[in-house]
Amino acid sequence: MEAKPESMREAIGSALCEIGDSNKNIVIVGADTTESLSLSQFGKKFPERFFNVGIAEQNMIGVSAGMALYGKTVICGTYAVFIERALDQIRNTIAYCKLDVKIIGAHTGISVGPDGGSHQAIEDIAIMRALPNMKVIVPSDSYSAKALATQAASTKGPFYIRLIRSNVPNIYSNEQIQIGKANVIKEGNDIAIIACGITVHEAIRAAKRLEAQGISARVIDCHTIKPLDEQTILAAAKDTGRIITVEDHNMYGGLGSAVAELLSRKRPTRVEMIAVKDVFGESGKDSELMAKYGISEQDIFTKAMEAMK
Repeated sequence: MEAKPESMREAIGSALCEIGDSNKNIVIVGADTTESLSLSQFGKKFPERFFNVGIAEQNMIGVSAGMALYGKTVICGTYAVFIERALDQIRNTIAYCKLDVKIIGAHTGISVGPDGGSHQAIEDIAIMRALPNMKVIVPSDSYSAKALATQAASTKGPFYIRLIRSNVPNIYSNEQIQIGKANVIKEGNDIAIIACGITVHEAIRAAKRLEAQGISARVIDCHTIKPLDEQTILAAAKDTGRIITVEDHNMYGGLGSAVAELLSRKRPTRVEMIAVKDVFGESGKDSELMAKYGISEQDIFTKAMEAMK
């Protein structure tokens, strides 16, 4: 029986409340979506360290930068498409200055569903990955979201933490999750499926179907896009010779690009990328959209079968 789906946003909100008890230096800055992101949990517990600047994302980043310059560890966030409005401020005040600000981008990817293309951030990984000094984290369930956010809060420097809207069952229960170290969910030597976020769940299901066909698929949760876990990816390329990347993001600039860049430099290997094919999304159920835009369990299974031939 599959575990009950849980919310990454609620998990991070809960984690920040726990961290806030021991770390009095943490503050939260929001932009009118703090209830949706569950950051309001922190605000109710620590109102003197909680600031909602309203629908003003550029100001949110500016306020966060100012607090960080005075020694605070700042958690700020809103929907990822709104964060993109503040790229200039993120680049020149957060990343350039290496400030201790953790940016949470929620409602990402096609899986946002009914909110439609205007709210489905499919380019945010590419944007944040291109910024020097910025670390990029993409949890796959509430357990990893809580673990990675807790580590980010205690690690100096800028972070971008990408969250999905959909609730998903936990993949992990007590496994070690570490920033910069990908997790091998399932061992396999015929083909390696490297995924992040919601697509890790699709990859796990596809791997079970491949197993029934006699194909041993290694499944890797690459929750840290930057810095990339080169050792785990290079080992997968060496052992299998076949790599598939899967992400709820545009085909340009995301996980697939990062993996291909690494392998082209250190171990040339053919990489098949499963991602949104350079188009904007539409309104619909998350599962329906993932199938329509080619990032579902079925797409992974089909691509893997083709690769094996």
